This record gives sequence, C-alpha cells and structure tokens, in this order.
Amino acid sequence: MDFDFSEDQTQLREAVLKWVEKAYSFEARRSAVSAGGFSAPAYQAMAELGLCGLYVQDAYGGMNMGPVEGMVVMEELGRGMVMEPLAHTWISTAVLQGFAPEEVKAEWLPRMAGGDALVVLAHHEAGARYHLDTCRATAKQVGSAWQVTGHKSLVPAGDQAHAFVVPATVNGKQALFMVPRSAATDTRHAYQTQDGSRMSELHLNEATAQLVSTDGLAALQLGVDVGAAALCAEAVGLMEQTLAITVNYMNTRKQFGVAISGFQALRHRVADMKMQLELGRSMSYYATLKLNASADERSLAVSRAKFQIGRSTRHVGQEAVQLHGGIGVTDEYIVSHCFKRLTQIDLSLGDSLHHLGQVSTQMQETAGVFA
Repeated sequence: MDFDFSEDQTQLREAVLKWVEKAYSFEARRSAVSAGGFSAPAYQAMAELGLCGLYVQDAYGGMNMGPVEGMVVMEELGRGMVMEPLAHTWISTAVLQGFAPEEVKAEWLPRMAGGDALVVLAHHEAGARYHLDTCRATAKQVGSAWQVTGHKSLVPAGDQAHAFVVPATVNGKQALFMVPRSAATDTRHAYQTQDGSRMSELHLNEATAQLVSTDGLAALQLGVDVGAAALCAEAVGLMEQTLAITVNYMNTRKQFGVAISGFQALRHRVADMKMQLELGRSMSYYATLKLNASADERSLAVSRAKFQIGRSTRHVGQEAVQLHGGIGVTDEYIVSHCFKRLTQIDLSLGDSLHHLGQVSTQMQETAGVFA
C-alpha cells in the first residue's frame, strides 16, 4: 500500500504549516487564550485558505476534498495547537451533506464553506458520558415548523457560533436539527477549558429549528466519527511537535557539564515517546482511510484509533513534562500547554476507556485472529 502523499496534499500541508508558523505562534496563541479562547480573525484566515469548505462539494462553494486532506490539515494545525473549532465545522458539513434536505444544504453549506457561518455540534448532555443514544432534549412540530427544547453543555465557541447541530428526541426517536443562535434562549454562559479553548452552555426553550434528519443517531454517529478522526490527526501533529521540543531541550540542557541528551536512560525514554507517536500515527491513518467505509466499519476503526491515540498522548505528554523537569509545568513554557491540549484531545468525543468499551462490544468470538 502506498502511503506517500500526492503533490496536492503536500502543497496543502505546506500552506497550512506556513500559516501556523506565521500567524499562530505560541505567543499569538497565548494572546488568544487571554482574550477568551477564540480568535475570529484566525478562523476567518482558515476560511480564506479554503479549510472550512474542505469537505464541502464544489456545488456549494467548497474544495470537495476527502479525509486524507483533512488529516493532513489537522496534523499541521495540531503543531500550532489551533483552538478554533475547525473540526466541528467539518462535523457539521459532513452531517448536512450526508443527511440534510436540499433546502438546508443550499442555505447553510455555502456560508459555512466561506467562513461566514460557524456551525458547531451541540450534543453533550449532563450524565450522557459519551453515549450518543442518551438524549433528553425534545423537539415538536408546530405546523410546518419545528421547536427544540433542551440543555446542551460543552458547546465549542457556543457564544460565537452562528448555529448549532442539535440532537433531540421526537416521539422517542432521536432526530437532528439545525438551530440558529438567534433562536437560542441563552448561550452567554461561556467559559474556558483546561487547554484555553472556549466553550459554553446552550439553553433552548421551544427554539425554532430546521429538521436535518429523522435518522438522528446515524447522522450524529457520522459527525462524531469525522470529528474523532480529525482529533486523532491533530494529536499526531501535536505529539510530533512535543517530541521535537523535548529533544531540542535535552540537546541544550546540561548537567554535570554535558547535555542530558547523552544520558542513556533518558534516550530510552525519548525512544519510547517516538514509538508511541508512530503507533498513534498509524492508527490515525487507519481511521482516516476508513471514514468512507460502511457505518459499522467506520465507527469501529475510529474507536480503535481513538483508544490508541489516548494511550499515546498520555505517554508523550507525561514524558515530555518529566524530561523537562520543573519548567515543563509552568504556564510560560510551551510544553505545559502541549500536555493540556493532548489531555483534552483524549477526553473529547470519547476517552480511551469509552472507545475501548466500544471495541470490546463489537468484538466477535474469534476477535479477528482466526478465520
């Protein structure tokens, strides 16, 4: 199997890397964190690069690219710890293209592709613990219109988004809706998470909504799989950056008059970090290549990848901090921020234990070992 990237994919990677290095330095990121954890100019810059419309068909003004291009982009954004929720834009565009009626696509996809409308997934509810079939929000049809009532938590940039993709139950079955922020009862309760990014609570009380799909669980699963694969790729880029920073530090930090990179025990620990990085990279590739497979095969592949990514990010992050010593946990130094972002990636869209449970549930009697 050929894992070499095409010329177009390489050029895309280089363009995103140049933007990250120029416009999203560590100092610029810290300024964005201090300003609230979301930078509208940064999100607009990504839209101008065409990244918001990466998965959108050209009929709606998008780039009509695929999962591999998405993986390439997220790896480079991971190096810069970019906080703006581009992965949620991809989740929303994937769900709309796969399930929404034509009038909803025509209204929202061109605006999303151009960066004029930020649309994020709002599906977390208290007590759900990553289980997508747990949904207490409800929807009802009033004439030809729909109204949604419920409370969603951990909505990325919820007070900045223009609309939300919201699951809600209709007669005991989960459906998916598009809710404009203007229809929401309250999005003002915003806060920053441990990595500095911005989230908010979303309160809906008979909010006017557009029906995306009556098969809400299948649509939501597709969106979550796309988002989790993007997080896996982001983690690979960030682990690679974390390892490079650690190696550079060890080459300059001296003890007993010599660089600590010469100590054999520490070199072994760096080798273990590299091994975990490559394990994570291979599983990220696997999840990306399965995004266009059948729903069951896709979700299983994503769960396998997310489980390994969780193990890899934990190992790389912890080792990086320990090899740096005390400076590794200071707010002024980049490694502490790398570790926090790696930790949050593990906890987003299902942590390691959740995805291990998903893999275990779908395991056959032979466990794939025997025919």
